[in-house]
Amino acid sequence: MTGTETQTERPEAYLAGIGTFLPGDPVDNATLSKVLGVNQDWVEAFIGTKTRHFAKDLSTGEVQWSLADLCARAADRAIEDSGIDPAEIEFVVMGTATPDTLMPATVNHVVDQLGLNQLPTYQLQSGCAGAVQALDLAHGFVTSGRYRTGLVLGGDVCSKHLDVHMDFSTVPPSELVNFVLFGDGAGAAVLSAEPGARRIAVHRVLNRLTGLGRAPGQVIEWFGIADRNSDKQAAKEDYKAIEESVPVMAVEILWELLGELDWSAEQLDFLLPPQLSGRMTKRIFEQLGVPGAEEVSCVAETGNNGNALPFVQLERLAARIAPGQRALGVAVESSKWIKGGFALEMV
Repeated sequence: MTGTETQTERPEAYLAGIGTFLPGDPVDNATLSKVLGVNQDWVEAFIGTKTRHFAKDLSTGEVQWSLADLCARAADRAIEDSGIDPAEIEFVVMGTATPDTLMPATVNHVVDQLGLNQLPTYQLQSGCAGAVQALDLAHGFVTSGRYRTGLVLGGDVCSKHLDVHMDFSTVPPSELVNFVLFGDGAGAAVLSAEPGARRIAVHRVLNRLTGLGRAPGQVIEWFGIADRNSDKQAAKEDYKAIEESVPVMAVEILWELLGELDWSAEQLDFLLPPQLSGRMTKRIFEQLGVPGAEEVSCVAETGNNGNALPFVQLERLAARIAPGQRALGVAVESSKWIKGGFALEMV
């Protein structure tokens, strides 16, 4: 490049539309406590989550929505919110920890429900950071100029691990807590090279594995035909490690993003903290130490629905943010200690 040449400015990516879908009516702690036979006061004190949504009927165990159903409904709402023609979507990328099947990938069932075809699809197998990983991939596609418009999806159906007919008195506490902590849901965003009506620019996306040499904080087993009747616990967490590590990692993510953008904490108008549970999220937000930023959280009302959470936060943010305001989202995945985050500004 000669001295007279100027480098082409890298394209920006924008959240042009956002949509979410939570199945059924909210299930409160009193209702869930009766099903599980646990103390309601313990749920409210230890977890701090008031309600959650399930894709199955708790009284019968009947599955009413698949993950693909939830994601397709969220996608419809995001596309409608963006005002684009669905035919303009050039790629779809999805993050989930609970796919409907290993094959076909759930993202392809979603695309089929949307009536789309002849476009690349991607599915990322990941927990709480999966939505950010999907956003990272889509952000790279748009800012590189490879595509102009894409659809980002995230969702989980955690109730697939909940058998309402089981004897919960025999379930160990380390497994029982999952049934009060988690919920189901899906979210979607249209990412575009054009500002659209939302005019929310995605300036940075952080996506980094940091768990070298560390034991997983969360494990979800996959059972094949040979071991599906085994006694292995389907989902388990190291809550002590999670409670110790996630707040520390959240602070590191916050300051790393601020440093990359040359933003000060005082310039933040909104902060989207990790959504573990009502109690843990409150603790993490306080530890982040940005009192001038407004908290945007949802987990106390939605339950921990995994990859849907960032989209629910984004939907709530979009209703509050004004031109010139900035927001920063933080996500931590404890399965193998992944740092995730994103920085937004309404232009």
